[in-house]
Parts: sequence; C-alpha cells; structure tokens
Amino acid sequence: MSDERLIRTSGRTGVRIDGILATVLLAELMVPSRHLWLVSPWIGDVDVIDNRSAAYDSVFVDPSSRVYTFAEVLAATTHRGGRLSVVTRPDPFNDVFLDRLFRQAAAGQAQVMRAEDVHEKTLCGDDWLMTGSMNFTYRGMSINDEIVSYRVDPAIASAARIDFTRRFDNAR
Repeated sequence: MSDERLIRTSGRTGVRIDGILATVLLAELMVPSRHLWLVSPWIGDVDVIDNRSAAYDSVFVDPSSRVYTFAEVLAATTHRGGRLSVVTRPDPFNDVFLDRLFRQAAAGQAQVMRAEDVHEKTLCGDDWLMTGSMNFTYRGMSINDEIVSYRVDPAIASAARIDFTRRFDNAR
C-alpha cells in the first residue's frame, strides 16, 4: 500500500515542510529505521523539532525545552540502533552539519559519502521516502519555492535504499 503527499513550499505563501519533517523525525526517534539515508548536495544544521513547550519530552532520552537541530536528531537515531548514511557534495558549507553530526552520532553507526555531482535530495527510511527539489538547508526549507513528495511505501523505500547502496557505497 502506498500513500503520497505532495507539498509545494514557498516563502511567499508560508507553506513549509517543517511539520511533516518533524513528524517523520519524531517517528524515527521512537522506532528508528534500520538504515536511514540522507542524500542532498547541501545540508545545513537546521532547526527541525521545536520542543520548547515540552510536548515531545517522552521521545527524547534527556529532554529539554528547546529546539533540536537536524544533526542532533539524526545522531540520536544512531544511539537507538539505526544506521545513517549521508551523501553530499564535498563543499565547506556541509562541514558544519557533518561535524556536529559525527560528534554526536554513535560510533560506527553513521557514514558520509561525498559525491561531486550529487543533485538528488532525498531522506529515506525503512518504509517511507521524502524526495523532491528541496535541499535540507534553511533556504530550501523556508524561503525557496520547492516541491517535496512524502511517500509511505515499503517497496519504493527499499528500492531507493538498494539504489543508494549501489551508487554510493564506494564513494566514501
């Protein structure tokens, strides 16, 4: 069974991806995918889960009333048994995110592959896929006109993970 939602984001209209991305990441914190893939040419350590109201305290191991960043949340999934593969361009812009991610990730549970020509933008778990034109950056998530597809479909997600492994496992 497949469920898909298309989101057209825009700074002008105020339509944003934050809510769906936060929901996906909260689900990953509760039950991490065996292997989570993040493929994006540019990745920023953007704010992804707003816990200032303490609404998500039960999801975090050591909760605090604050905003959690992308690197923190992805690293937290590795401490809960999930494996993480990140594919991005070898660009200094990505280094802040990658440095924060690897300082916080469980040893041996996260890997980065740098691919000069990568242009795909996808976040993929065990049974879902978020893909489209949006880089995982502040501009991509808050300002630019983008289209993002969020799809729950184990077969599609599995095919994407197999393809990522085939394409990028040697790019380390």
